[in-house]
Amino acid sequence: MKAILCVDDEKIILDSLYAQFVRAFGNQFIYEAAESVEEAWEVIDELVESGCKLILIISDWLMPNVKGDQFLKEVHEKWPDIVKILLTGYADNHALERAKELANIYCIIQKPWNADELIGQINKALAYSYEQ
Repeated sequence: MKAILCVDDEKIILDSLYAQFVRAFGNQFIYEAAESVEEAWEVIDELVESGCKLILIISDWLMPNVKGDQFLKEVHEKWPDIVKILLTGYADNHALERAKELANIYCIIQKPWNADELIGQINKALAYSYEQ
């Protein structure tokens, strides 16, 4: 089975993403959520141990302790094939471009996001990853 992981310190954001994914993709994927980078690493470890393939991570940029761009950079170093999307409402353009380059982020989506745009970007990102 393939999994999508969402990382955001706001539960309402995670709940909203989950609802949008279920509407768009049904039971095509396993949906995981983490409210911190530390929790995200635990979820990733569990997915790896269970043999589930993590194909996409959507992470907020501004979170306590570790910012999303640093987290995605570390993910990229370990698993470069995972598609990474940064979700943000706060980062400056320089920080975003640097993050995009260092973590090989597929795209950056501004909060509040448009659900159709988000799902469209995810579909494009997944199609791109399958081509690789």
